[in-house]
Parts: sequence; structure tokens; C-alpha cells
Amino acid sequence: MADPLRLATWNADLSRKGPGLLLAEIRKGDSPQIAATLQVIAALDADVLLLTSIDFDTRLVALDALRDRLAEAGSPYPYRFALRPNTGMPSGFDLDGDGRLGTPRDAMGYGRFAGQSGMALLSRLPIRAEAAQDYTALLWADLPGALPPPDLPAAQRALQRLSTTNHWQVPVTLPDGGTLAVMGWYATPPVFDGPEDRNGRRNHDETAFWLRLLDGALPFPAPTAPFVLLGDANLDPVDGEGRPAALLALLADPRLQDPAPRGPHGRSEPGQRGDPALDTAFYPDGPGGLRVEYVLPSADLHVSSAGVLWPAEADPLAPALRAASRHYPVWVDLDLP
Repeated sequence: MADPLRLATWNADLSRKGPGLLLAEIRKGDSPQIAATLQVIAALDADVLLLTSIDFDTRLVALDALRDRLAEAGSPYPYRFALRPNTGMPSGFDLDGDGRLGTPRDAMGYGRFAGQSGMALLSRLPIRAEAAQDYTALLWADLPGALPPPDLPAAQRALQRLSTTNHWQVPVTLPDGGTLAVMGWYATPPVFDGPEDRNGRRNHDETAFWLRLLDGALPFPAPTAPFVLLGDANLDPVDGEGRPAALLALLADPRLQDPAPRGPHGRSEPGQRGDPALDTAFYPDGPGGLRVEYVLPSADLHVSSAGVLWPAEADPLAPALRAASRHYPVWVDLDLP
């Protein structure tokens, strides 16, 4: 039998406060966080890895620089993919109502500059970029059953995109010549707003998008199995703030399977309802541990194992994980025919 295929997602916190800063930091070669990131990705050993919270530039120069550093570290990823996110894209409106235009919260998705905190795919399998489907321009109002704030002005409703960052589907070529569709997204946190709950509503609908796509209720073809849906939903099913209805429906959808990856850290959080072993991020000054990242294979795929790369404190990898990000990688191994 062939070796399992590992798919993973990780919010690697590779976002900086200005354009070009990530590239400069990678190239300079003395950043402890970048060094920790390389160590974590090497330990994760994924065949296909979706990185979230990584700054985007048009020619993917920063992503290529990261890929070069990974190759030098013995973790080559010959294929990569990213598309322009909505983060930092000017909307032309004062979306946050502070009386100023052009602030980060006035963008289509929060961002100090175009492309801040985007997402990218690294792969050992060939990526069929020409066949990718990009849903990032879909208007929020065009999602069936959408929950935009009731008082959203008509001019904003006619312009506001659903995706904070991206929604896209990218086919990769499997070792046997078959195709696996990789579907990724990175949603807004359901906080940092007011009583209108704009971000909470948008976070809900960014996940609900996948339910509508699976139902064939959008002006895009429904995905054909086999596929894997993965990314950062920025929402825990039972703990923290937010509207979990769409996420709970996605986790229970019979067209998908939730392997419920677990970390071996042994943490406990008596004040929370969820199992801490399922957590993928830790916010020490906020809600604590939350499960916010997901890898959900289609129901036809055989999952051999799954986990969260969050070891106990005594593990030699633990310092690198803490230095890299508040988030921990989530992975799923698939047995292919």
C-alpha cells in the first residue's frame, strides 16, 4: 500500500504591518519566528499544506522565499498557489463608521495593506492552477440565506464581498493520476465589532458558503469527490464567541467527515465545554484554547489518522511551536487506493 497522504492547515502568523516586510524578514535570515516556522513545517511533514495568515504579493515573491528556505532546510515543496485576498482591498466606504475612509476596517477584508494576512498552498503534489476556482469575489448579499446586518446600507450591500480573505478550490494531481480538490478558506474573527454583530454574521456566512456550494445553490459547480475542505474558520463549535450554527452543520454534514484531530498536550480547561485536546489555538489573554482550524475530507476518503501538532511541554518541538504562532497545525492522513 502507498504511503498515506497528509493534508494540513496552519495559521502560521506570517503577517506583518506593512507590504514587503515579510519578504525582507525571510531573506534576512535572522528571525527567530521564521526559524521556528521552518522547524514546525518540517516536523509537520505534510504533503499538502494550507497556510493562513501569510501576506500576499502579486508575484508570490514572499511565498517563494519561504519555499526556498524550506528547501534549504530539507523540506521541499515544488508547487505553490495563492490568489489575491480581499484583505486590504479598498471598499470606498466608511465601513466601520468612524468618519474616516481608507482605514484597515474599511477594506473588503480587514487589512492595513492589500494582501495582508492572506492564505497560500504549499504542495508536494502537482497543483493544477489553471483549473482552480476562485469564489473570493462573491457578494455577501448573493449567498442564499445570508445574514448581513439588517441596517447595512444598500450601496454597501451591493458591493460588500463575502470572503474576508479567500474561498477557493484547487485541484492537485494524486500519485495515481487522479485528482483531489483542495478547498480552503480563512474567515474573519466573530468579534471586534458592535451590537450589529457584523463580524459574527460574516463569520457564520463564510462557513455557510461551503454548505451552499455542496448543495449546488451557488452559481458555481458543486465539488466532485474526492475533496478536502480545510482552513481557519476562526470559530469554535462550543466555546468562545460567535454564531456556530453553520459550523455545526458543516461538521455534521454526511458529505464530509470530521476526524476530530486531537493534540497530545494533556491540557485541561475546566471552565470550557469543549475537549481541550481538540483545540488548535490558545489565546492567553482571551478565551484560552479554542478549536478554530479544520480539515474535513469528503465522505468517500479513508482517514487513517489525524491530529493536532500540539505536544506536551517536555517535547523538544514545543518551544518552536510557541515561538511561531498562537495556532497549532492540524493534519489528516488519507489512505489512497
